[in-house]
Parts: sequence; structure tokens; C-alpha cells
Amino acid sequence: MRVHIYTGSLALVGKSGVGQAANHQRAALQSAGVQVVTDWQPPADAVHINTVLPCSVRAARKARRRGIPVIWYGHSTEEDFRYSFAGSNLLAPLFKRWLCHCYNQADLILTPTPYAANILQGYGLRPPVRVLSNGVDTAFFAPDPVRGAAFRQQYGLADGQKAVVSAGHFFERKGILDFIALARRMPGVRFFWFGHTDPALVPRAVRKAMQAAPPNLCFAGFVTQAALRDAYCGADAFLFCSHEETEGIVVLEALACGVPVLVRDIPVYEGWLTDGVNVYKAADNAGLQTKLAGILQHRLPDVTAAGRTVAEERALPVIGQALLGHYAALPRRQAAPAPVSCAAHSL
Repeated sequence: MRVHIYTGSLALVGKSGVGQAANHQRAALQSAGVQVVTDWQPPADAVHINTVLPCSVRAARKARRRGIPVIWYGHSTEEDFRYSFAGSNLLAPLFKRWLCHCYNQADLILTPTPYAANILQGYGLRPPVRVLSNGVDTAFFAPDPVRGAAFRQQYGLADGQKAVVSAGHFFERKGILDFIALARRMPGVRFFWFGHTDPALVPRAVRKAMQAAPPNLCFAGFVTQAALRDAYCGADAFLFCSHEETEGIVVLEALACGVPVLVRDIPVYEGWLTDGVNVYKAADNAGLQTKLAGILQHRLPDVTAAGRTVAEERALPVIGQALLGHYAALPRRQAAPAPVSCAAHSL
């Protein structure tokens, strides 16, 4: 089997979860023995699209004209577009209409969680919507004390100094304002935020809050996957304050690395992340601070082994086999007939 992962606009989102999800698809498919291509020749048995840009729509139409089924990964919703870039709330209703236009070009829509599937099904989309995690590379993201020690040495963390990490764009939706507030309330703890967003796209309120951040908070910028793995391994907790997600790849990465994970209690985690079982959850900043202190002071039970199990259930080979199952249900259609030239009918 040959699968075409469309890369026409992936460079624009290479530093985001969408870009990482496309990398996961490639590795998952290859683990299942599937040949992955990024061009139209030779023809593939299916085309995967991850982005929602105009070129993506053109690619879907091109695939359908050639009789190739289209799988569109539903990473985006109107809900997780809000409170992101400057002006995103005003554009959100238009963005939803555009999403519907994009996703309706597909034969099958995959989305990472039942929560995201419920949202997309509520849009009245024509194609079926199925659930499949973005997955995580559990061989790469794994507990490693040596790599953790390298992270702590790089950032000058003394023995016993508590470190809390998070990752994402500088979006209010990602909980960056809450992360800053919690760092201010816990001055004896070092906080690290990994990720970057073009300042021109960051809302003014977020820029101001970052400029006034307390000295125990480090904005470490965009780093390699290896450096982020080291941070997970060396941290005392991974804190994800996000208010809205379709899954949260960084959560899976942190779980895979065996770091205690604390997330905001939002609907996307229902059914697969359970408070006090494989993660810890809290509804607001006061609760997050209380739970975080409990983790750092070892007053809460260690749930990291169960958290690693959650990641292993979504390991890339597992995702690859699940994708093969979805292919079996894809429609098969004939390519559109090529136009006949006038010269072919001339005498």
C-alpha cells in the first residue's frame, strides 16, 4: 500500500502540533509496512491532508478527480481557534465555515478524541467522522534520568530545585496567562515554557503579561524534539493549563516520559485521562496550585506508571495498524475520464 501525506502547506505549521501529527502519521504508517510518499507520482492508494489552507482544498479535489480517497485529519475546530491569534475571536465564525468547506472535501475525517469528534459531528459534515489519536513516539519519548540531568544542568537547576515545564504557542487558550500567574504565586519553583509565536500574532494582553512575568519563569523558546524530551525527563511536573484542545500531543509526550502531569479539567480528557489515576486535574488556578504543590512535595500518589501506559496505548505502531483498518472502509471510485482533445476526432 502507498499513502500520500500531502506536504504542500506543512512548512507553515511545522512548529505546531499539526506539523508534529503529520510526522507521527509518516512514522506510524511506515511501522505498518506502508510506503509513504509526498508527491503525486506514482499514484497513491489514499491521500492524507492535515492543514486547512486553500492549497489543501485544491489537493483534495485533485485526489478525488484521480479516484484517490481523501483522509482529512480534523485537528482544528472553531472552539480551539478562539483565544489564539490576535483577532481570532472575531474570525472564529468564518473559520468554522471554512473548516466545513475543507472537511467536506474528504471521504473520511479522523480526529484525535471523542470530544473533538462530537464537535465536528455537530457541524453537520457530510463525510463520516472517526476517532484516532495523533499518537506518540514512545521509543523516543521515554523516561531517561541522564537526559533529565542534562536539562537541569543546562538551566542551572540545583539539586532539589523544583522545575515545572509546559509547551505551546503564546495563546491565551493554551493557558499561558494562568501559567504566568501560577509562577508568580510559587516563587520558589522554576517554571519553563517551551514554544514560540510570532510577536505580531500574539494578543496585546498576552505580550504584556509575558513582559511582566516573574523572574522564576523562563520562556525557553522553540527547541528541538530532543531538547523538549530532556525537559520532560528532568522536570518535576508537566503543567498544561490549556482551556481547549482536540487532544494535546505534548500531554502524550510528557506521559510517555514518566513525568507527573497536571492538566486543567476540561472535557477533551474525559474517558482517557482520570484524576488521581494517570494524571492530576484541577478546574481553576487555585486548584492547579494546590495539586501542583501536592505533586512537588510528594503528598500525592505517583501515577506516572499509569500515565506511561496511556501513552503506550497510543504508540505509533498501534496507530499505524488502526490506520490500516480505516483504509479498508474507504470508498473506491473511478478516476474522472481525461478530456478528449478535438484532434482525436479530426479526419
